[in-house]
Amino acid sequence: MANTFDDIPVRDNMQTIAFYNLENLFDLVDDQYTNDNDFLPTSVKKWTPKRYDNKLRKLGFAISNIGKHETGKHPAIVGLAEVENAKVIEDLIASKHLDDCNYNYVHYDSLDERGIDVALLYDTNAFVVLHSEAFTVELFNNQGLPDYTRDILLVSGLLDGENVNIIVNHWSSRREGEKETEHKRIASSDKVGEIISSLRLVNPDAKIIIIGDFNDDPSSNSIKRLVEAYSLHNSMETLRSYNRGTSNHNRQWNLFDQILISSNFFKTSDHLFEYSSANIFDEDFLKLFNGKYKGTPFRTYVGKKYKGGYSDHFPVYAVFKK
Repeated sequence: MANTFDDIPVRDNMQTIAFYNLENLFDLVDDQYTNDNDFLPTSVKKWTPKRYDNKLRKLGFAISNIGKHETGKHPAIVGLAEVENAKVIEDLIASKHLDDCNYNYVHYDSLDERGIDVALLYDTNAFVVLHSEAFTVELFNNQGLPDYTRDILLVSGLLDGENVNIIVNHWSSRREGEKETEHKRIASSDKVGEIISSLRLVNPDAKIIIIGDFNDDPSSNSIKRLVEAYSLHNSMETLRSYNRGTSNHNRQWNLFDQILISSNFFKTSDHLFEYSSANIFDEDFLKLFNGKYKGTPFRTYVGKKYKGGYSDHFPVYAVFKK
């Protein structure tokens, strides 16, 4: 594979913050507390050590190059979705293309029914964690019983010495229908609003970056109300088109993976980070190159069929500049 990312000058005054849904990054061990039976060497999907290592290597290659065209280096911060546990994150960090990126991570186990969590990777040379916390989204099913979903992760710290707060999300899916599940994503949206309010109570000028797979588009209620109520900027709003997005379902593009930022990233100042640009990281190597699904994400599995790709989502990223 030709690497078009070599020989790009490193820009010390820029940093990339990215988000990537990794599509079921499960280890090979049967965990009695999670629904991981599909992802075992003995399962129908035949999730073998070779397939696991292949996926780690591919994801590592993708992550190491996000934002490289703009900054000349790997991303300072990467939010992750669909990781089973801390072990898969450690294996990812130790994989071929990431082992010299100085990544560490923040992760909490959630009660999600599928056993998948969100997490945050960060380059320890660029980011110092000062505080982290997981927030539960309280949902109930038709019987009034708890309906567990992914937690929302808040990580506050210093990015090249500047205070920033990152909120990582993976909101409830549309599997039972967009309208039928909308209330779940509204609940997550409200929880993010509470987190923003609490940050602004402590510091009215808190710099906040909200990243995630929202399972909703920029035009959806759950996103629009958040943007409007908390005067945020959705850096992804202009990127969606009929032939471009981050995931593809029934031949329709969605832009479920987004990055929202507080408007103080537009204030100009000599020594503070400003928002520069945002994009979908949809390089050709992440796409199917032929067939009727040409141009869509090159996935690890389609149903039970192993394809050996990266993920069913493209990553997204925003570049910040001092």
